Amino acid sequence: MAWKVLIAEKIADEGIDALKQRGLSVVELVDAEPDELKAAIADADALIVRSATHVDDDLLSAAPKLKVIGRAGVTVDNIDIEAADVRGVMVCNAPTSNIISAAEHTMALLLAAARNVCQANASVHSGSWARHRFMGCELYGKTLAIFGLGRIGSLVAERAKAFGMELIAYDPYCSPERASQLDVTLMDSVQDILPKADFITVHLPLTEQTYGMFGPEEYAAMKTGVILVNPARGGIFQLDSLADFLAAGKIGAVAIDVFEEEPCTDSPLHEFSNAILTPHISAVTHEAQVRAGCEIAEYIWAALEGSIVPTVVNPSSIPPEVMDEVRPYIPAAKMAGRMISNLTGIPEHMTVQLEGSLADRDAAPLLAGVVDGILGYKDVGSMTIADAKMMAARHGMQVDVSTAADAQGYESAIRVMADGSEVAFTLYGLDRNPRLISFNGYRIDIAPAPSALVFEYVDSPGRIGTIGSILGRADVNITTMQIGVKHEEKCALVYMNVEGDVTPQVMEELEGAMDYKEIWQISM
Repeated sequence: MAWKVLIAEKIADEGIDALKQRGLSVVELVDAEPDELKAAIADADALIVRSATHVDDDLLSAAPKLKVIGRAGVTVDNIDIEAADVRGVMVCNAPTSNIISAAEHTMALLLAAARNVCQANASVHSGSWARHRFMGCELYGKTLAIFGLGRIGSLVAERAKAFGMELIAYDPYCSPERASQLDVTLMDSVQDILPKADFITVHLPLTEQTYGMFGPEEYAAMKTGVILVNPARGGIFQLDSLADFLAAGKIGAVAIDVFEEEPCTDSPLHEFSNAILTPHISAVTHEAQVRAGCEIAEYIWAALEGSIVPTVVNPSSIPPEVMDEVRPYIPAAKMAGRMISNLTGIPEHMTVQLEGSLADRDAAPLLAGVVDGILGYKDVGSMTIADAKMMAARHGMQVDVSTAADAQGYESAIRVMADGSEVAFTLYGLDRNPRLISFNGYRIDIAPAPSALVFEYVDSPGRIGTIGSILGRADVNITTMQIGVKHEEKCALVYMNVEGDVTPQVMEELEGAMDYKEIWQISM
């Protein structure tokens, strides 16, 4: 029996044809009511959506046969990734399908707002010829502030540079090297960038940090007459206060393609002629839709036949034959990355070494896990296996993978070496839980807790007692502890899992109590 692919939103005919040519049974159910969609998904092997269909736990509970969800586009914020992962359902997307269209639409909005194109067009259509009303401004020589130098933001930078604009950007996760390649000056804070910009465009995901990112204080700090563009996500601009500043003339014009609730047929901006509002069309080009449809069709087929899907969003959902080998190690890989970020921040050079029985396994999911661990707490978005090296490079990390037949007495290990720091993890017990077995060359064996303190010092009696006394007075409990020794250097390392509030004052007292080589506060 042919696999059934349920298509819940319109995709390009070329994508549908590609599915049918593979012998798949294709059911198109566009704009279905929730109950109708739940009934149709009951025997579906694959689901294809775009941005309007909300794939939540309730819908997934009605899909016992579902193996893969394909998002014919870039973002996957309308899909409950965790619920899919629990059910072993792979989620993939087409992350580069519409980035050119989105960048070009950004430039269209910039130009339209700068030159009053929409207002002038409406005026002529009404029978008027009032040229004097539509005095605009050039892009040439103006300063464009780009918030977010990811795929789309980078393409916008390249295009804006061709117009002769001066480029500045705020992206705390973009490396200086990448910004230099784009001829963009990175700014350290939002407050630094706002007074300098003639134009502002945002290319950010919607997160807790970016929701309402631009409000009254930010608008007040901008240049008078600034032009704002948002082709990214609704909710980043606070529209009520934006309307007030637009009415006062502080903001010269806005151009917005996305809204917090869509369709959006009414908003505080609708009354303003200098507010260009488009109905989420940045990706609506024939070329982008064909690319998205064809790419997601290819990935759906790959998932169903058990091949690697290069854009899988939930890295634990990989084909069964690969999953059996590497899935248990993905939490350890993420934990190793998270610990490295505690030691070095985002490292410049990193090697992920697979040891023992892992040496001949597929390194890609584990590399993605390490990179995800390093960057995950920074809310950079979903980490795909295919994007791991690209994401690492964007953040200034040079990444290598190596193997070693010897896991130093263990069956297998993941070792991460970065900027002079090193950690290694293995799995233990029937539950295959991660265990830290090396920390900067000290051999230890401990299951890391959410909070830990690590001390390295020249070995001598009484050191642990001193540390324990200070922590006891601060009501910080030591739950487990491991000691590693480098006899040749006469040095020791103590890894302590702790519970309680290790305040800066406690750290200061610890640091002053004795002569340490290093002391680290670890948060997992």
